[in-house]
Amino acid sequence: MNNRKPLVIALLGPTASGKTNLAIEIAQKLNLDIHNIDSRQIYVDMDIGTAKPTKEQQKKVPHFLIDLCLPNQRISLHEFQNQATLSVKKSLKKSRVVLLVGGSGLYMKSITEGLSPPAVPAQVLLREELNKLKKIECHQLLEHCDPLAAEKIHPQDSVRTIRALEVFYSTGQPISLQQSIQRPPWDILEIGLNPENLRERISQRTKEIYEMGLLDETKQLICKYGWDLELLNTIGYEEAKSIIKGQLFHEEAITITTKRTCQFAKRQKTWFRNKHNPKWLNDEEPLQEALSLIEEALL
Repeated sequence: MNNRKPLVIALLGPTASGKTNLAIEIAQKLNLDIHNIDSRQIYVDMDIGTAKPTKEQQKKVPHFLIDLCLPNQRISLHEFQNQATLSVKKSLKKSRVVLLVGGSGLYMKSITEGLSPPAVPAQVLLREELNKLKKIECHQLLEHCDPLAAEKIHPQDSVRTIRALEVFYSTGQPISLQQSIQRPPWDILEIGLNPENLRERISQRTKEIYEMGLLDETKQLICKYGWDLELLNTIGYEEAKSIIKGQLFHEEAITITTKRTCQFAKRQKTWFRNKHNPKWLNDEEPLQEALSLIEEALL
């Protein structure tokens, strides 16, 4: 009788590193489902700007944890963790191996290590007031009430900053003191992508998302959910919104989006170095190396 724990494979890496294509190749080889661990791909109507797997890619391999809710119905990390855990357990009933793919480190850590965030529901009125402030002003508020969280959250990351403030003002306790760890009942294999030409890949993909219709997608989001939609302040959408407002030219927006994405990728890599311990794949044959690591982990 096999008493070995099931295996959860976590494919990590910064944005534009090639995770989607490699994940599909791995899943096809091993007949696995793919579980998305990306904090923006969980929202419907946000396809191009989030580089969500295309409909054709999703037909090749079953994808889960994509399009969970509308952009104006924000999911907290706690809610995502609950849905993701259920999704993983369901797949493990079919196979003792599951593949997680994403660059959202905190979301991934909630599944791989059982990091349990506070169960504080969204505070709509508070968020509306905080969104009226500049990003740096929100971060300064966080520095005052939760310096530990402020140290970990980048000043330009308004989503996580506002969430941390939301938890503090709702409970009177810093979010950094409310996170606990409950180890999940599975073994973890973390493999990572970090190509040497990442900057060039980011530049190329940024051009592609604008060519694919980022501007039209942003207009549709504004039409459906309004100018004040919080997620329109994230990378790509914020620049597209500025084009629509006449505040940026097209080429300027591409340059800014590329720069912000490179900065974000740098923060992702720092997170993965400090918070995870993936086996980094080489650039030449990442698929073969990944399959070998998985085979070894299953022995």
